Amino acid sequence: MIETVSIPNGPSLDDYAASMFLTEQVARLRATAEEIAPKFAGRTLWVVNSTARGGGVAEMLPRQVAILNELGIKTTWAVISTRRLEFFELTKRLHNLLHGSGEPRITEADQDLYALVSRELQDEFQPLVGNDDILMIHDPQPAGMGALVKKELGLAGVWRCHIGLDEDLPQTRAGWSLLEPYVTQYERAVFTAREYVPPFLADRAHVICPALDPYSHKNRPLRVPEVVEILSRAGLTNPAQPLLPPPFEHGVERLQVDGSFAPATVPEDLGLLYRPIVMEVSRWDRLKGWAPLVEGFAILKRRAADEPDPAYRRVLEQVVLLLAGPEPAAVQDDPEAVEVMAELSRIYRGLSPELQRDVALLSLPMGDFRENALTVNALHQVSTVVVQNSLREGFGLTATEPMWKGTPVLTSSACGLRQQVRPGIDGEMIKDATDPAEIAEALGRLLRDPKRRTALARNAQRRVGEEFLVFNQVRRELDVLDTLLG
Repeated sequence: MIETVSIPNGPSLDDYAASMFLTEQVARLRATAEEIAPKFAGRTLWVVNSTARGGGVAEMLPRQVAILNELGIKTTWAVISTRRLEFFELTKRLHNLLHGSGEPRITEADQDLYALVSRELQDEFQPLVGNDDILMIHDPQPAGMGALVKKELGLAGVWRCHIGLDEDLPQTRAGWSLLEPYVTQYERAVFTAREYVPPFLADRAHVICPALDPYSHKNRPLRVPEVVEILSRAGLTNPAQPLLPPPFEHGVERLQVDGSFAPATVPEDLGLLYRPIVMEVSRWDRLKGWAPLVEGFAILKRRAADEPDPAYRRVLEQVVLLLAGPEPAAVQDDPEAVEVMAELSRIYRGLSPELQRDVALLSLPMGDFRENALTVNALHQVSTVVVQNSLREGFGLTATEPMWKGTPVLTSSACGLRQQVRPGIDGEMIKDATDPAEIAEALGRLLRDPKRRTALARNAQRRVGEEFLVFNQVRRELDVLDTLLG
């Protein structure tokens, strides 16, 4: 099934350019587009991925597509789906293989399934596409379909890969063996890091880092009253006064000791406005390093009783760990989410009652994108430290987002995170994301030293402003597309 996605209204380039911090970037983007846009006359740029919500790609595309259309490049966003749910189980396994995880094996049945669904999607997508159109296909799920349509119609195309690993392993070789016949059909391939490029694509590879929209609901500035209001409307705190706007239709839910979910203020308010907060927000994916983070936090909390500094001891006693992610069943291309949540539920129920009160697993509703994004934004704003403890990470906009807001970050040394965080300059970095003791030490250094947190956060915000905003990303993608059109 192919669904074209309507882009909601958002800020114009003039709105962005009105900010003194964004004027120069918008001007550079417009200058590039003035040279390239005429070459797109009579063509449509098709941007295709596998989901319209959940994950960094789905969050980046709406603003990119809107900007391209405003620049005079007709762009349509399409999302693939299939009733063959085993296809998404295969592509999730493929995702893990390209991250170096899982059994390093692709069977003939896997190849047949990928080819079958790609042909079925081709039959639906091809009639929508014009003979002079251009394809920009994101990640493995629609890569086969795009290659088949491209070959049949003789189209120009780019494959945009947001995942990868900076090692050559049996797992990565297995994953690439399935994709190679398809992705080599594209004239250009775009990766997040040079280390991710397989040898057979080296002659056509470009490196463009993902980026964020500074005015999106997830990233726009929030005043203190807005933060308090959003947390109250999302059900994350009990409001001290009656709310003027109504609560969100679906409130955040919190894992309970018995394994069920209830409102986030049950069994008691988490005190998000008053206590130190350590948070990781990501998909429910084993590669996000959830379990070692919980264990590292437990080590840190146990140190409170022996801490001689009364001020820091108070911090350790009061600090809360939030593990937040999308409602597990709401993201269709991530079938592992329910399993991972079940694993984390078992870990949580194994904690001591004292620690259970200071650890919260939060399920963020996905029914309303705006409400979800505002909730994450407010959580970033109240966090003392945001952690991204990924064992593997293609890039990690979940780190970029708090960096942009001036919230200190603690990340693993996964390749994607190394593209944006300079250790000791823009944030703290863990060498071994599976080592709870190292996680505890790094968290302790940040929680103990407010001045260091401030300096790291200031540098991080500047770095995102210079390197990882949507205007730079679109400009670089236009340069790649320009090579297709001569």
